[in-house]
Amino acid sequence: MNIAFFLIPKKDIVYLKEGATMRQALERMEYHSYSAVPLINGEGKYAGTITEGDLLWKLKNTPGLTFENTEDIFLSSVEQHVQNVPVTIDAQMEDLISRAVVQNFVPVVDDQQTFIGIVRRREMIEYCSKLLLQQKA
Repeated sequence: MNIAFFLIPKKDIVYLKEGATMRQALERMEYHSYSAVPLINGEGKYAGTITEGDLLWKLKNTPGLTFENTEDIFLSSVEQHVQNVPVTIDAQMEDLISRAVVQNFVPVVDDQQTFIGIVRRREMIEYCSKLLLQQKA
C-alpha cells in the first residue's frame, strides 16, 4: 500500500521553522500537547524533529538560560538528540512501520527532499489492526 493514503499534509500539521525560537517551540508544543514537532529549514526541507527533551537539555546545559530568555535562542542552535529519518512519498508500509517503532510520526518528503507532511503512528497501528482482524475473519 502506498503511504500517500496515510499522509497528513504539511498545511494540516504543527511544525516549526529553524528560525523559530525556543520560546515559540515551548509555547506551541504546550498549546498542542505535543512532545515533538517537525523542523523545517528556510527552503522548506525537513531539518529534523525537535523534542521536549532537546529543549530541556539545551536549557540545562546553557548557563544563564531561563524560560524568560529562551526567546533569544533559535531552534537551529538546539541539538537534536533523536534523528527521525524521513521517508519519500513513494515509500512502502514496511518502511513506515520500522520507523514508527521508535517515533510517534514519520516525516515525509518529496523527490527534492521538500517536507510535505507526516504519517502518524496511530494511523499505522489502526491499519495493521484492521489487517489482523481481516485475517481472523
